[in-house]
Amino acid sequence: MVRLALVGCGEHSRNSHAAPLARYAARQPGEVELVAACDLNANRAAEFCRTFGFARAYDDMEKMLAAEDIDGCVCIMPMEQIVPAAIRLLERGTPCVIEKPLGTSLAEAEKLARAARETNTPHMVSVNRRFLPYLNTAKSWINEFGPLRYVRATQVRSGRSEPDFIWSTAIHVLDALRSIAGEISNFEADVQRRPGPSALWYVISLRFESGATGKIEVLPTAGMVEESYELFGEGFRARVTAGSGTQRSLECWRDGQKVLEENASDDEPEDLRNGGYQEVIEFVRALTSGTRPRPEIQDILPSARICFAIADSVAQQTTAPVVAS
Repeated sequence: MVRLALVGCGEHSRNSHAAPLARYAARQPGEVELVAACDLNANRAAEFCRTFGFARAYDDMEKMLAAEDIDGCVCIMPMEQIVPAAIRLLERGTPCVIEKPLGTSLAEAEKLARAARETNTPHMVSVNRRFLPYLNTAKSWINEFGPLRYVRATQVRSGRSEPDFIWSTAIHVLDALRSIAGEISNFEADVQRRPGPSALWYVISLRFESGATGKIEVLPTAGMVEESYELFGEGFRARVTAGSGTQRSLECWRDGQKVLEENASDDEPEDLRNGGYQEVIEFVRALTSGTRPRPEIQDILPSARICFAIADSVAQQTTAPVVAS
């Protein structure tokens, strides 16, 4: 039986990590044991124990690590605490799931990557778009017909004016396209700024090593929550829509005909739609088989480098396009 702990009991952890962990434990009895939940707020940790079935509550990660014999730890911390907590687990040799982003700066991300290389501790980064069921179905479907020529992603949010959006949240869509179309050889970011205290919008043009091209639109204050991914090739197209609630769909076209269509149902749990449950499956699979879970920090680091490069260039030069190769 794999003994798992959860560190961080905030709202994101509740919906995207605790819920799928509890679902997995219920669906696969005898495979995992949820031994501990830890949060600086002891009441929240205790509530996670009652709600999701963790055995014991802690308000200090070091105390939990000293008291519990665990096989893996899901570590979901505020951004400024991601790197020190993750490095602690890596140096201790505890297999772990690490939340994105990989730090609050490129220097922090590179520091975390060095720790991962030096310790060689098995770990995975929680980037749930790589586990979206519809997006992975689309990826498998297009592989039947030939190379991609063009990909596009649009990330729409409402009232998200935080300045770190490009590297803390938009990294999701860029990394998702990297996982589908391959490594990015160069990019250019056109940044739209309006007068006053408005959020930045981004249009990012991509060229992939494969020869495919792409575009990402990041619109954090456009009044709704939605993400869409479109994959194009000679004679085929796939479109995946994601968002909040049941706002998820998959459509595939081949030679002028729609050949596949799926839509999320009202009663399907959120963690089954958003990739959270599939992340748990991958982590447990790796722990039980003695292999390394994916994606690792080294898989996500190129995405972080691009997003931080865009943010740094915007901070230095707000009017010119951002170009890199």
